[in-house]
Amino acid sequence: MSAEEPERSGAASAGPTARETFASRLGMLATMIGVAVGLGNVWRFPYMVGRHGGAAFVLLYLVLAAAVGVPGVMAEWSLGRATRRGPLGAFERAGLPGGRPVGWLLFFVVLTALGYYTNAIGWVAYYALGQLLVPLGRPVDASAILPPPSGFSGRAFALQVLFTALLLLAQGAVIRRGLRSGIEKASRVLTPLVFVSLLVLLVRSLTLPGAGAGLRWYLAFHPSDVTPSVVVAALGQVVFSLALGGTMMVVYGSYLGEGEELKADAALTVLGDTAAGFLAGLAIFPAVFALGLEPGSGPGLLFDTLPRVFAGIPAGWIFGVLFFGGLLGAAFLSGIAAFEVLAAGLGDALGMPRRRAVPLVLGACMLLALPPMVNLKVFVPWDLTFGSGGQTVGALLAALTVGWVMRRGVLLEQIGGEEPGRLDRFLVAWLRWVLPAAILAAGAWWVASDVLGATGG
Repeated sequence: MSAEEPERSGAASAGPTARETFASRLGMLATMIGVAVGLGNVWRFPYMVGRHGGAAFVLLYLVLAAAVGVPGVMAEWSLGRATRRGPLGAFERAGLPGGRPVGWLLFFVVLTALGYYTNAIGWVAYYALGQLLVPLGRPVDASAILPPPSGFSGRAFALQVLFTALLLLAQGAVIRRGLRSGIEKASRVLTPLVFVSLLVLLVRSLTLPGAGAGLRWYLAFHPSDVTPSVVVAALGQVVFSLALGGTMMVVYGSYLGEGEELKADAALTVLGDTAAGFLAGLAIFPAVFALGLEPGSGPGLLFDTLPRVFAGIPAGWIFGVLFFGGLLGAAFLSGIAAFEVLAAGLGDALGMPRRRAVPLVLGACMLLALPPMVNLKVFVPWDLTFGSGGQTVGALLAALTVGWVMRRGVLLEQIGGEEPGRLDRFLVAWLRWVLPAAILAAGAWWVASDVLGATGG
């Protein structure tokens, strides 16, 4: 089927259930790349590169994105398209024992995660506003919105409530319009803008005096830098950055037309996602080195180091607005994907129309966003549990369902169409054995590094 066929049909069916499909392949790719990029690549990829030594991490990430990321995206799309459901319904329809409670468990994880994730998007929005106010002579302390390390800040809490509520309302407005008129249309605008902003920043960064040191650090590969911890860190970043988790990619997969080529589309999605992270690194590290700042500053790279970079560049507020504005667009697309998991799930499981599901989801997410606003002692465990932890568990459940529960013939048809070849059969074996093992390794690294703090990274 051509890329235009979904435009002609408008829906796909699984038995008696009709389901809307993407209007065009371009819109579909913009949507998939948009949800994959999010905060995971534009923010997390650069600081992971800084934390794990530069070029060795970049090279390993590129290899693992192809070997694990592409099959992982294909697997979750296959689960969604074969069942025409998001997580609420997909696991049950695929035949996973306990599939219904698994679906509701992942629904709750996404519901809880969306609240604090939208809160983090609010931080980015406030930083973008702060950069915008610089030339107007009304500078603000953008860090005032960040939750304190401990205790309670009324100002930070109030700012977080305001920006989280505004962003949830914006996400809900997109979701209420459905796939084509809402999600796909927003993605076709915001995804290109993310890349344009990164390219402009890259050009400015590379023209700074002393930028070459950062470029060499980012691209110069030394075999001795390849260590087991760097390998598993890169693997964990692949799972995190591609939004694998048995939720968002599953529900978006349920909107794929029957004739869409999963192998090619998954490769393009991973390529776009990886390009965003790679370009972010090219835009950030030459500027960090040019101004004599620390590339391995960890999560603080976004909210501490980069504002100092922009403050040290002539007319740096322009580039600050571009960076934080582009990051806001990327994060917003991931947020509406999570919102869609919830709104579509209520429709699939309870027959609830969107006009009722959207305000219900919005209110629940707003309530669940309040606890992690208090301070980082609440926010960090919240993120570890419902973000990294929930995502890893969901990704593993999806991989096991696709590789071991779905009928082999159904999976082969999803991957290779009506006439699957040798590569498709090899991919089925890869999905069965390698993908779950890779996700388990990434999960073990997450537990050791983030939960137990045993890796020293």
